[in-house]
Amino acid sequence: MGLDNMNDPQGITGDQVAHESAASMEAQVLTKAVLSLPPQAVKELVSIGVCARCIFRLFGVRGECTYSSSLLSPSIFSSIIEEPKGSNDHYLSSSHSCQESVVDPVFCRICLGILEFTYEEKKEMCVKRDSVNDFVASIVQLIKQEGHQIDSFSIEVAIPSIILENERVVRFYMEKKYGSEVWFQENFLGHNISVKDALKLSITGLLEKLLAVKCGESSFRIRLTYAHGNLSLNLQTISEREQGSKRMKTGTRDTLNVSHSQSIENSSSEADIDIHKFLSNVKDQDFCEHLTLPSKKVNQPCHFSFHCYRMPIYIGGRYLKYSRNVSQTRWIIDDERMGEASVEEIIGSNLLPMFRGDNYKFHAAGREDIDVRMLGSGRPFLVEIQNAHCIPCKISIKEIEEKINSLQKKLVGVKNLKVVGSEGWTLMREGEAEKQKQYVALVWISRPLKDEDIEIISSFTDTRILQRTPIRVLHRRSPLEREKIIHWMKVEKITGSSQYFLLHLCTQAGTYIKEFVHGDLGRTHPNVGSILGCRAEILQLDVTEVKMDCFLTDDGPMEQ
Repeated sequence: MGLDNMNDPQGITGDQVAHESAASMEAQVLTKAVLSLPPQAVKELVSIGVCARCIFRLFGVRGECTYSSSLLSPSIFSSIIEEPKGSNDHYLSSSHSCQESVVDPVFCRICLGILEFTYEEKKEMCVKRDSVNDFVASIVQLIKQEGHQIDSFSIEVAIPSIILENERVVRFYMEKKYGSEVWFQENFLGHNISVKDALKLSITGLLEKLLAVKCGESSFRIRLTYAHGNLSLNLQTISEREQGSKRMKTGTRDTLNVSHSQSIENSSSEADIDIHKFLSNVKDQDFCEHLTLPSKKVNQPCHFSFHCYRMPIYIGGRYLKYSRNVSQTRWIIDDERMGEASVEEIIGSNLLPMFRGDNYKFHAAGREDIDVRMLGSGRPFLVEIQNAHCIPCKISIKEIEEKINSLQKKLVGVKNLKVVGSEGWTLMREGEAEKQKQYVALVWISRPLKDEDIEIISSFTDTRILQRTPIRVLHRRSPLEREKIIHWMKVEKITGSSQYFLLHLCTQAGTYIKEFVHGDLGRTHPNVGSILGCRAEILQLDVTEVKMDCFLTDDGPMEQ
């Protein structure tokens, strides 16, 4: 016998005492909430088929414990009202389930079963969770099955707009009967809680407990989506009256008989947007004129689906490209790969498994041609991981950096890999527009290089040139004329050669270097050939620096 049982002659454990104490407190909170409500209003709402959570939220009752309680059912109001008799007896029974009903089940006239945790799933079977605990447990099970590693979460809820109509109908019904009552003026006219917020209040605490993390601003989202096939014909009638022959995109005649759950969800989404807009503008008198108060009983719950996903995770850094046969992104023409590989695939294929994401996208601050190397401190880039199931630590990121840099084929290298926020994207794009780039080009000219040539080239500083769209890219770029700046140039002689030299230069971002050397049949002016008065050709080109302040290496900031 354990110590707890030895000290307690009745054999009640500490956990049992704590559980009973919590249940007692929960019952007290509910009792207090019930007693704060006007009996005649509660009786009316229960009689027309409004669920307990909707009653509480319509009166603005707050507190997570109230909505997450496993004791919540219409029968809790029996202490302040006489239990309705007749056709609604089955509705008030807390133990009643969809499968056990002899007659058609009846769901909340406002939330359509959402706050009763009753819904249709993919197989169009009616599912009724015994409690909010079971509902939350099913969500937690999915998160664990998919292997998500999380340190926080947020909840997103999408509901069909017919629920907004239902609530408005009930409000008008109550206003007609009790509009002059003090409780109606004080509590029923603006202090209510939405269905979405009531659902979140019901499940957030339990999710936090079972997942052992807090709910708040988070990149990990739990999305609950409710849809309903019976889009309201009442709104169609009002819309036609207001707009003449113009019909709302409710798709009612097409969706009323839709049976497949996915079709319902897809067909309702566009209609819901239109109805949301319409409901916010239609006048109360016009809205009520075509409605039956109260509305008919509801025998079909919402279709429900939920999924978990993480917002994109960005990994920033700088890449170096050592090969003249590697493109920046995957390049396929007529089912034939261009080049040996791509920077995108080498980096992305190594990062994706670590994050256990669904897919990735590669973004870089500009690009170089496939035959141009990227040297120096590298080019800034971002890899966007979609729906990452985990976020590796700094040590793991460093290990993947070392793995890429130690690949057998030294095609690509990376520097300063790290997980960055969405601000990394903004920083890279802002810097891209203002950046300067440095190059070294192997140049051939049609005559021997002279000392005065070197002086002439070096004298060009902050020189403005005009470049028309190069012939080689006219098939995919607009035919424009652009002004660019050559900040400086210098010549490095090659020993033993009089017609070959290395041209070092720094230019404004977006300058076509190859065309600046050979002139592109006069489409770039001035150019190296026109400056030297001879023919000039570029044989090789390397990018030696991309001057931007983002994703700098550990060596410190670059010289400006």
